[in-house]
Parts: sequence; structure tokens; C-alpha cells
Amino acid sequence: MLNKSVAVIDVRSSSVTAVVAERGVNGTFVIKSKFASQYDGYAEGEMLDARSFAGALRAVVKSTAEACGGRVKTFYIGVPGEFTSVALSDNTISFQSSRRVSEKDVKSLEESSYPKKRKGWRLIRSGRLYYVLSDMRRVVDPVGMLTDSLRGRLCHYLCASSFCDLCENTLSEFGSVSVYYIPSVHAESMYLISPEKRDEYAVLFDFGYISSSFSVSCGNGVAFSDSFSLGSGHIALYLSETLGLAYDAATVLMSKVNLNSVESPNTTIEFSVEDRTYSFLLRDVKDKIREALDGICEAIEECGRNFNERNVDYKTLYITGESTSCVRGAVDYMSSRLARKVEVVSPGIPFYNKPQFGPLFSLIDTALSDRENSSLVSNILRIFR
Repeated sequence: MLNKSVAVIDVRSSSVTAVVAERGVNGTFVIKSKFASQYDGYAEGEMLDARSFAGALRAVVKSTAEACGGRVKTFYIGVPGEFTSVALSDNTISFQSSRRVSEKDVKSLEESSYPKKRKGWRLIRSGRLYYVLSDMRRVVDPVGMLTDSLRGRLCHYLCASSFCDLCENTLSEFGSVSVYYIPSVHAESMYLISPEKRDEYAVLFDFGYISSSFSVSCGNGVAFSDSFSLGSGHIALYLSETLGLAYDAATVLMSKVNLNSVESPNTTIEFSVEDRTYSFLLRDVKDKIREALDGICEAIEECGRNFNERNVDYKTLYITGESTSCVRGAVDYMSSRLARKVEVVSPGIPFYNKPQFGPLFSLIDTALSDRENSSLVSNILRIFR
């Protein structure tokens, strides 16, 4: 592995991106190489074409290896929400007398809370929502605190074995390569949402191309995650079907609309694709886009209802992902439709401070943190390999 660098693979529902990066100054990152490859995507928890995905993964890994002189031997792969299941645990350990909690106590509680093996799934990581001391204080980090018992509310991320097998079979072509999996919903919540906001539960929506994910974070973990196969690709498809134009033309049309603009009822929008000119009433196009966004908002509302631990409908919906900026004014419309504040979150990095980079830089930050925390890496090796 390159000194101080990590090789991260971000699996989105339209493309696979491999990046070699290291930390820069003031919370920035140094990108040493970046390669992306399109593929058919995934939906309903399955790859639409496993060979297409394997080809894209193979292409970006090969390019990365060549760019780094073959020295990359470890890859951190982001697991999309479609292939992730979050299992919660709530366990308590007691001490003979009141004493200060050690890191060993925390690890013991975590290890005793691992879920039972589930056919078709692999445990890839655990997170810590919060701990409760004997005086009923709720804390994120109990180490050093005085108590005679420790209750842990933890989360455990499971990855579909089919996803792991497909990645590992493809990477086996490159010889001896180590693979670690990072649940994308965890990485995004930890990187894009501040600890203060996560203390009282925070809601994040990753707006993808074919698939999108809804998650509720708390402390240093995710209390709930759900995904559905809707995204900006479906908005373009809806335009294509209802307006009778080619899909490529629909994507161009979508990019030209601003839902916040004000115009007369007879205003038309004209554009050309491959020497063909299209013309539509702008209000009709806007209505179709709003109808498609309504379907996505309904799916978001359904996800919120499925989280029965507490009501989060009033919480700000933080939104990231490549489809966040697919239509100008879409975020404002979603906020109105959902009757809640919707706030775009993205990396605070020059040139990359856009929501489409949120998932990728979240994975980079988590991978670098893992690598810097040698005890965590050894724990991963001991438990998950």
C-alpha cells in the first residue's frame, strides 16, 4: 500500500469509482488517482448485470494498479445501502463495584452484542449509538467515566454475501489483495453530519441514480437504514415515457428545467439532441418532473414510518448524492412536498464541495480513519476475516 494513502472504491448505482487518496491540510484530501467506469447498476438488492459490474470494477482496479505501479494491495469498498442491513443490539454488563470504564470494557460489551450469523449476510462493522451509565446518563464515549454498569446501544452492519463474493471473485484476478468493506450509510452519516446533530438523531437521504438510501444516525452509528430503487434515472424515464422522447433526450431536458422559475402559461422549452429539435410547454414538463419527485417523496415518507423507534418527520432531511442537483429547484420542491426542512450536505473541500462528491469523500475519510486507527484495523482482521 502507498505510504499514508488508501485505495477506495465507491459503488454507485450508475458507476464504480476508484480513488487513491491521503489526508491534506485543514480537513482536505490529496487525490493521487481517480478512475470511474459506468455499468448497468443495481436495484431491489441485486446487480442488474453481474458481468457488467465485474467489468467496471476490474477496469478501475486495473487503472489504479497501473497508476500506482502495482503497489496497491488493499482496497476499501463502499457497500451501498441496497446491500446493507443494520441490526441493533441493547446489552448491559455489570461490575462488582463502581469503577472507571476502560476501552477493554467497551470492546467486551461490543463483542458480546454481535448478532448471530445470518445466512446470506456477513458482519462487516459495528457502530456505537450511545451508552448509558448506572446513573442513567447517556454518553457517546464512556471510557474513563465512573459507573457500576454499562449499557450499550449498538448497531451492526451486515453486507449481502452475494455482493462480497462478486467483489472478491473479481479482485482475485489481481493476485493477493486485501479487501475491507465500509457501509456507505455509516460513512456518509459520520462524515457529512456533525456529532452535535447526530446526538439527537439525524436523517440523511442519499439521492442516487437508480437507487437511493434513507438512514437515521445517532451518536457514532446508524439506528435505521432503508433503500429503494428510485432516483434521477427514474425521473428521466418518466419524462421519456410520458412525453414520448428518447431517454437521452429526457436527461437533457431534465437538466434545462428550473422548478423555481416563473413564466407565462404558454412558455415553451426547446432543445436539440443528435440533430433533432424538441419543443414542449414548460409547465407540462415541470408537472411531469414534480409527479416523479412526488413518488420519491412518498418513498422517503414510507422509510420514516418504518423507523418506529421515534418520530423523525420533523427533523431536517439532509440530502447528498449525485441526483441532488439533477433538477434545479428539486430540493426546494421536496422540502415543500415533505413539509420539512431539506438541507444539502457536501464535503467542505474546494472543487469538491458538491453533493455528488458526498458519498465518495465519506468513504475516503472513513478508510483513512480505519488505517490511522491500527487497533480498529486489527480488530477488523480478527473478527471479520
